[in-house]
Amino acid sequence: MRPQALLTALTLLSAFAPTHSASVDEDFPQGVKRVPLRTHSLATPYLDDSLHSRWYDYGGDAVIRTDKYIRLTADRASQTGYVSSRLPLTSPSFEIEFEFKISGKGNLYGDGMAMWITKERDQMGPVFGGPDNFEGLGIFIDTYKNNRPGVTFPYVMAMVGDGKTRYSQEDDGKPNELAGCPARGLHNSQHVTKGRLIYAKDNFMKLELQYKEPNKWITCFKVEAPPLPTVAYLGFSAETGELSENHDLISVDVSTLFLPSTKEQTTGMGSSSSHVRSVRKEKKSGSWVWFFVKLGLIGGAAYVGYTRYVVYAKKKQQSSQGLF
Repeated sequence: MRPQALLTALTLLSAFAPTHSASVDEDFPQGVKRVPLRTHSLATPYLDDSLHSRWYDYGGDAVIRTDKYIRLTADRASQTGYVSSRLPLTSPSFEIEFEFKISGKGNLYGDGMAMWITKERDQMGPVFGGPDNFEGLGIFIDTYKNNRPGVTFPYVMAMVGDGKTRYSQEDDGKPNELAGCPARGLHNSQHVTKGRLIYAKDNFMKLELQYKEPNKWITCFKVEAPPLPTVAYLGFSAETGELSENHDLISVDVSTLFLPSTKEQTTGMGSSSSHVRSVRKEKKSGSWVWFFVKLGLIGGAAYVGYTRYVVYAKKKQQSSQGLF
């Protein structure tokens, strides 16, 4: 085969060869897409020219420093502050990444801050600055230990409220806990502190934290996705009591997740991970089988082309010899 024909065949083979790109997230199969939600994101300067936020309300003791942070509470006793989205978060699946900082001067500090995805909005209350008897999801960063023997604080936990059940402050939420993890070192961390909540409807919910090392995420928990209200608002709040600390919200990035239309979206938590692995194996084996089928077809086409070229060359040679 001539070099040009060989190069053409190799080019065709490379076009049909299976390609493997890294998954957007290890929890999802390939194909998940993220679309930023400006209506639920926050970044400096937080306010528009009229000194208002287009997408969020804030209140209580919250103070906005436009070049740096939203300080939900200062390091002073008996403060409560919050921010609350004006529009509901209607995406079935979403990702919320938020940067925050909890700091203070004393050796004793409290009480903590919360992220809310709830039916209620623009409300203050006794649960880390937010309302009790809420309906939806609360993620609590509790920095003061009341009564949870054997648990290291700060402690991060999730609670799903039904609108009737109160948060058990005297037990640091133990009876209400869906999942949680200790986060020693989060208070006064020398590194950037972030949280990332991934919610895949009918599949899983995962919370990751970053505070020990730069750009190193730690999985706090991963559980089956709890049902959320059809209309739910995103908010953040914080509270201090006799003890105090600064609770700063620095940025919020929210994205809608568009998951590929595969079976794992409707499977339960117990079978989703194994199903994802089986889907990947099937895709991988199937892609290689198809690759070899195409390889055979291209090889056959190349052989036929080469044979025709040889016959043509011989006829041309015989024709030229006849002329002379």
